[in-house]
Order: sequence, then structure tokens, then C-alpha cells
Amino acid sequence: MPSVSRTFTTTATPDAAYAYLADFTHAEDWDPGTQACERTSGDGGVGTTYRNVSKFLGRETELTYTTAELAPPTRVHLRGTNEQFEGHDLFEIRASGRGSEVTYRADMTFSGAAKLASPVVAAYLPVLARKTVEQLRTCLDRQQG
Repeated sequence: MPSVSRTFTTTATPDAAYAYLADFTHAEDWDPGTQACERTSGDGGVGTTYRNVSKFLGRETELTYTTAELAPPTRVHLRGTNEQFEGHDLFEIRASGRGSEVTYRADMTFSGAAKLASPVVAAYLPVLARKTVEQLRTCLDRQQG
């Protein structure tokens, strides 16, 4: 199961960081692979679903993300699935100075023929994590708390 975890600081307060991350439509801005992300049901709370179109290692894929857990202002957990993939995006948010410290963790499980891609994905994850954290920090730093 490929996974990656990164911790970084932002000038966004915990409340502002949480509000931004809990709305997964913002993935279009902070996730380098997301091409489109739209809410398909729900009010933004637990159980809300999103249609996410991502490009990963040259392939476009569609995922359904569901808000699995919200604990304001400290935790956001989203679960993404399709026929051959299950992923969990977890954000832990803590106050740090006038801003926040954010730990982002992505866990991925592949099934069927997609299992063959698991070693390639694991090798690529550090590069993707660096790009994601750079974009995520930039987006969070723009948030007002």
C-alpha cells in the first residue's frame, strides 16, 4: 500500500486551514493531479461526495471522494474510490505560532490490474508529495482566519 506523509507550516489559522481543506472542491487548486472536482451530493459535512477527475502518471482517472470524517478545526479525512483504487487523504491541523502546522497523509490501495502499478506509484509519490505540499502551502497561506 503506497503512502506518503508530509508536515509543513502555514500562515493560515487552524480554523481557516480546516475550512479550506474540508471543502474538497479546492483540490483543483492545491492538488497538482486534479483536473476537476465538483460536489455531487451533501452539504459539505460527513457523507458529502465529490466527483474528482485526476491525471496521474499520464493517465486520467475519475474518482468518487466521500467526506469520511470532520473534526473542526483539527482533522479532515476524505476517502476516494473507483473500481480499482481506494485512497485516503488525511489532514491533521494544529496551531503553530500565529498559523498552523498541517500533516498531510495519503494512503493508496490498488486492486485488480491496477495492483501492477503500485511499485511505480510508490516510487513517484515523493515527487508528487513535494509538488502537492508546495501548492497546498501557497493556497493555505492565502486564507484569512
